[in-house]
Amino acid sequence: MNFGEDYLGKMTPALEKAFGAMDRLEAGAIANPDEKRMVGHYWLRDAERAPTAELRAAITGTVEKIKRFVGEVHAGKRAGQGGKFTNVLVVGIGGSALGPQFVADALTTAGDKMRVFFFDNTDPDGMDRELARISLADGLSKTLVVVISKSGGTKETRNGMLAAAAAYKVAGLSFAKHAVAVTGEGSELDKVAVSEGWLERFPMWDWVGGRTSVTSAVGLLPAALQGLDIDALLAGAREMDGVTRVHDAKKNPAAMLALMWYHAGCGKGLKDMVVLPYKDRLLLFSRYLQQLVMESLGKEKDLAGNVVLQGIAVYGNKGSTDQHAYVQQLREGINNFFVTFIEVLKDRAVGDAGNSAAMIVEPDVTSGDYLHGFFQGTRSALAEKGRESLTITVDELNAKTIGGLIALFERAVGLYAELVGINAYHQPGVEAGKKAAGVVIALQLKVLKHLRSGKSGTAEEIATAIGAAGEVETVHLTLRHLAANPEHKVAASGTDVVGCVYRAG
Repeated sequence: MNFGEDYLGKMTPALEKAFGAMDRLEAGAIANPDEKRMVGHYWLRDAERAPTAELRAAITGTVEKIKRFVGEVHAGKRAGQGGKFTNVLVVGIGGSALGPQFVADALTTAGDKMRVFFFDNTDPDGMDRELARISLADGLSKTLVVVISKSGGTKETRNGMLAAAAAYKVAGLSFAKHAVAVTGEGSELDKVAVSEGWLERFPMWDWVGGRTSVTSAVGLLPAALQGLDIDALLAGAREMDGVTRVHDAKKNPAAMLALMWYHAGCGKGLKDMVVLPYKDRLLLFSRYLQQLVMESLGKEKDLAGNVVLQGIAVYGNKGSTDQHAYVQQLREGINNFFVTFIEVLKDRAVGDAGNSAAMIVEPDVTSGDYLHGFFQGTRSALAEKGRESLTITVDELNAKTIGGLIALFERAVGLYAELVGINAYHQPGVEAGKKAAGVVIALQLKVLKHLRSGKSGTAEEIATAIGAAGEVETVHLTLRHLAANPEHKVAASGTDVVGCVYRAG
């Protein structure tokens, strides 16, 4: 990173202010004024730092409850209608899926106690594909479903839950006998779980945001069911939290990350962050970071209400696959990015794939040596062209180092947000998108009511008839979707966008 020798000194006052804000955050200050909420994901791995005895008990009690429940599942004391559970289906979206997916993929081995599957969208085809995979892996009767939603009202998760329940019904099984909820107390999902007699319920608290929830029951329950070491995951996050509390940039890796982000984008997010881990197990890390970074930092206004349009775009692949994809542009194209390399020193864990021996591909050269060579080569090739990068090195990948990586970026996001004067812990844009989707669904219901009354017409005619003359394009797109899916029983005659006539089929 080509920062000047005086850069760190110049940034010290602003960074010290950011350190103070993070200290207050961890002490229980209101961080989300929109919803009057604290932000306490740090307490999840160090309950003694929580501001009240009640919160401390809730955190430690939940971890104990997870371990107790998982122990019963693994022992077969809690079983499905087909016997001992061998699969886990996680139903969630955003932070309720990205974190658990990343951890599951990064740490999976042939010795996992349970296989993990995900419904992470409202795409029916995607859910069908996952159900087909489950059918090849002992089937639904041996699958435990973990439904994750803080409010219980998230439509994508609700739809996934309904799809799963329908699949169990078709299979002649009781969904309730295979279902667990991770949700807020008294939420819509909580009420459903209680009324239907689900196997168990675990809490989500309003002071834990979805994108920072992986060390809560959201991530710990699926990980523990898979057979991962959640104590090590929490320990790694806890130790990183300790290191990143230090009020000295040169001894604080999260502070250095935040300062490099600020330098690269001139404090305005002018450059994208390209995440290139040289490890297959970290492929999903860039997807996880997309939500953590972009939802936290992508804000229209600063803390004073000024329009600032902040954010850092994140994308990534994995090395050395990236060399056959977009490194050509990174080296010779538009210089609108900085790279975050992640290097893992140990090529493989002893016993991986049942073989701890290195794969020799040339005399005294392993396939892992080549991966390391490609990492260094790409780094040097970019530097030759003045393209900036930073490198994070870990000894090996395990539950503890994954926990550390998660905590490192969580803290870096918080510090950077303070440096640029924005609130990292609210997301008004996400809520706006949800409301807009609700408007489209409401319009669809009006369209269907109109057609089922025996009337037909073009998109423009139907829009006018239902009082939506200013929404012709939305009506057109809605009609086209309805006609393509037979369950709605809408027929279309003609292919011309303007002249196509729709009717109830």
